[in-house]
Amino acid sequence: MIVVSTDFIQGKTISETLGLVRGNTIRAKWFGKDIMSGLRQIVGGELKEYTEMLSEAREEARARMIEEAKKMNADAVINVRFTTSQVMASAAEILVYGTAVKLK
Repeated sequence: MIVVSTDFIQGKTISETLGLVRGNTIRAKWFGKDIMSGLRQIVGGELKEYTEMLSEAREEARARMIEEAKKMNADAVINVRFTTSQVMASAAEILVYGTAVKLK
């Protein structure tokens, strides 16, 4: 499955637009890791627990979007965008969406 953030795919021709596809997930870290991040926030530095959480969430949301596109028999997803929102303290939703298309 080709997944791009542009509205075209170099060297390919879009023959049909199938529609919007999306994937999302809401993630939170285990309480113990939340405490460690809180301590790291005091002394400074990267909050690795949150970086890890968001990276995992992005991959899961992307995989869900691709699965939705496959169900539509898409060859590619174009105009892909990611968005993040906090749903509660220490929990975030990642949403990824794009347009499923067929290629010639």
